[in-house]
Amino acid sequence: MTTFVALFRGINVGGRNLLPMRELVAILESVGLKDVQTYIQSGNAVFRSKSTDVSRLTKKIRAAIGRARGFEPNLVSLGLDELQQAIDSNPFPEAAAEPKKLHLWFLAAVPPNPDMAGIESIKSQRERFALRDRILYLHAPDDIGRSKLAARLEKLLGVSATARNWRTVLKVAEMAKLPS
Repeated sequence: MTTFVALFRGINVGGRNLLPMRELVAILESVGLKDVQTYIQSGNAVFRSKSTDVSRLTKKIRAAIGRARGFEPNLVSLGLDELQQAIDSNPFPEAAAEPKKLHLWFLAAVPPNPDMAGIESIKSQRERFALRDRILYLHAPDDIGRSKLAARLEKLLGVSATARNWRTVLKVAEMAKLPS
């Protein structure tokens, strides 16, 4: 069995796409996933599967939620090696001391043509970012809620994404029993 992480985007936000975590666990189990665990209502799941095809698993999960809840959420699924690589590749290790100010955007694909000039033009003087394959790291010391860059990042990258703060990334890794 292989362990995977599924990071959902846009569920249980603003009263839309409601999916209680107990129900998410039941849906994931109904499609044959094992040892399902979730973390916070925004949709972070760890599970084990006989399949090793992450793309097929993602489609299967989206379809099962669609049948059960009437919407297919965006999600990024990744293997434990990818999650560990994201942790190990943090270009701003000093920012980890304030885990709510360091965010990772998990991308559905490597951006084929990201607007790096646009990203540079709207980031604040104190913000720092780094794009590494399917992860964009953003250190927003003045708070993510005030970041113009954070609000426009997905559009500037040109691919679907979901963001998690450093604390959540480490908690999900812990759930999956990864060293951090």
